[in-house]
Amino acid sequence: MQLPTLLELLKVGAHFGHSASRWHPKMEPYLFGTRNNVHIINLEKTLEALEQATAYVRELVAGGGAIIFVGTKTQAQEIAKRYAVEGGMPFVVRRWLGGTLTNFQEMRRRVKYFLDLKHKKDSGELQKYTKKEQLLFGREIEDLEEKFGGVSGLERLPNALFVIDVRHEETAVREAAQTGVKVVAICDSNIDPTDIEYCIPGNDDAVKSIELFTRLIAEAVKEGKELAATRAKEAQAKAVEQTQTAL
Repeated sequence: MQLPTLLELLKVGAHFGHSASRWHPKMEPYLFGTRNNVHIINLEKTLEALEQATAYVRELVAGGGAIIFVGTKTQAQEIAKRYAVEGGMPFVVRRWLGGTLTNFQEMRRRVKYFLDLKHKKDSGELQKYTKKEQLLFGREIEDLEEKFGGVSGLERLPNALFVIDVRHEETAVREAAQTGVKVVAICDSNIDPTDIEYCIPGNDDAVKSIELFTRLIAEAVKEGKELAATRAKEAQAKAVEQTQTAL
């Protein structure tokens, strides 16, 4: 993976934080200064953090791990979903439901119900009901799809979250801390990075900035899957070689 240059980060506005009055003191190590009463993020720190975060995601996925892309605010929804789907990863882009991590078994029970209901609709089993009942089932499926569709493939707790706006997703971040799920996040100047294992200092509001950071995490996911496939082939070749040697 080729990390962006400082100029590329500047072009997407990744260096713009919030107004100086809205900052969080714990973000001070990642700030360059202020301009027109707006905090400027130190992009050299951003590049260092990106290198660490993408390396972590790459190895996580290479080892079979899963990372949920979390972006429920308007300008993040389409981006988070698109890159998560491309990488075959789960996502939450509407609303983070309380208990998604801390009450995972209950969430899985609801997902199982949703998938079962969806299967019944697709197979025609719901046609035995009245048109009104079928309409109600259809609405319920749509509602469940919005709530659980992005995480319906999760059989166990994810290993990590990629969070686009820490303050907006405070429930998700809190649940991750409670369950030992690591957090990779874009950290703007107004957030508390205490519970963020991989804090990427950057603008979490501008669409182009969000897109760049999310694309890089998605590329790390892709590289992790490729690395897993390569390691599997190497292990298989080694096993064959050992078998032949034994014979």
